[in-house]
Amino acid sequence: MNIIKDLWGELWEVLKILAAVAPYLVGYVLVILGTLFIWTYIKRMLTPKKDYGSLKTVTFGDESAVTSNTVASVVSIVLIFVMWGSFTGSKLLPGFLHMPGAFTGEGSFTYTATAGDQTDDATVSVVVYTVGEDVEAPEVAPGDGFAKDDSIAIGAYRNELFRVDENDEIGRADGAVITAVNGQPIAPEGAVEVDFGTVSMSAKGTLNITPAKGIQMEAIWLPSPEAVWARVTEIASAGYRNSTLAEHLGYSLFRVIVGFILGALVGIPLGYAMGLSNWFRGWFDPIVEFMRPVPPLALIPLVIIWAGIGEVGKIILLFLAALWIMAIAARSGVSGVRISKVHAAYSLGASKMQIMRYVIIPNSLPEIFTGARVAMGVCWGTVVAAELVAAEKGAGMMIMVASKFQSTDIVLMGIILIGIIGFSIDMLMRWAERILVPWKGKG
Repeated sequence: MNIIKDLWGELWEVLKILAAVAPYLVGYVLVILGTLFIWTYIKRMLTPKKDYGSLKTVTFGDESAVTSNTVASVVSIVLIFVMWGSFTGSKLLPGFLHMPGAFTGEGSFTYTATAGDQTDDATVSVVVYTVGEDVEAPEVAPGDGFAKDDSIAIGAYRNELFRVDENDEIGRADGAVITAVNGQPIAPEGAVEVDFGTVSMSAKGTLNITPAKGIQMEAIWLPSPEAVWARVTEIASAGYRNSTLAEHLGYSLFRVIVGFILGALVGIPLGYAMGLSNWFRGWFDPIVEFMRPVPPLALIPLVIIWAGIGEVGKIILLFLAALWIMAIAARSGVSGVRISKVHAAYSLGASKMQIMRYVIIPNSLPEIFTGARVAMGVCWGTVVAAELVAAEKGAGMMIMVASKFQSTDIVLMGIILIGIIGFSIDMLMRWAERILVPWKGKG
């Protein structure tokens, strides 16, 4: 029963987060639809009325008619960076594009203290400063009455418990209690909205001052684009943990390429054997289908036991990440060859080796290239885990070390660079596929 209650509590928290994020997701979708409408209208206005493209009436569901729209890609990337800058208060964007940020500046509130039949008001001056600055609470005159004026300095995005009665003539120990804030009644575990945020009261009667946090993300959670770029230039020139940025990325790229090539060299012949021989398929199919859903992360302890914590262990992990994907891709490619092509080759007097060379391999290459792209993506996703195994260099090592020190800018920089390199490799493989397999999709 407690398990169900805990699970329901976790689910409820997730639903609340989704509810908070939903308006932004809806806004993002509306922006996509809006840009689509604008681009369609512009394209229609610029297209000649008697263009021969209008003769092609069947486009919906026609794969040859649906290609990546360059304008949409550019707008998508720009929009992501605009949203990133908007939620981080980037200086690269004009102020009107910034989401409401955390309150910084000066504010104040008045509290009412009651001690027996005595009641008095006092003012608390609040200074909210950007975290990292050296700001002290301003000096204020205590004023008359038993409740004295006070001041406090609080960092943005922070909150602080404040014993306002510490300098009062009659404090909590003498029976004084705070009964109102800015004239509004307050009780333990209650709260009152003030101009600069919220003043709540703990169960023991201490005021908790929380300046408004706005919608923008604090730099420790999400740094601005210019902060990440500054970190890129810094590490590119000065390095990180005794290695340059090029060395970190080069080691990661080397491990991924070696692991992928080894996985392909073993996986492709294995897939061909499984696709051409029922004996090999019966022998290896249970092994491949058993290992395929096992995430590479689960293999780290076993790899450490087998191969230690050196480079061999990392490459073995990446090899295993690529092996099963390439085997399944090759098997699927062989199984997908049309039997009519094989019969046609036999009728023309082709031998088994000729059929293998001129029919099986060419027609299975599209599936193998698709599997190679997937395997390379999985290897890039696994390299961070592989470099957790006592790596001294690598993008994954850089990310993990930076995360321990909450250097979010380095973590984000590493993620972006890994994504850019992975995308570049994928585009390179697409180009190679167009050059080496020009017959793909042509029957």
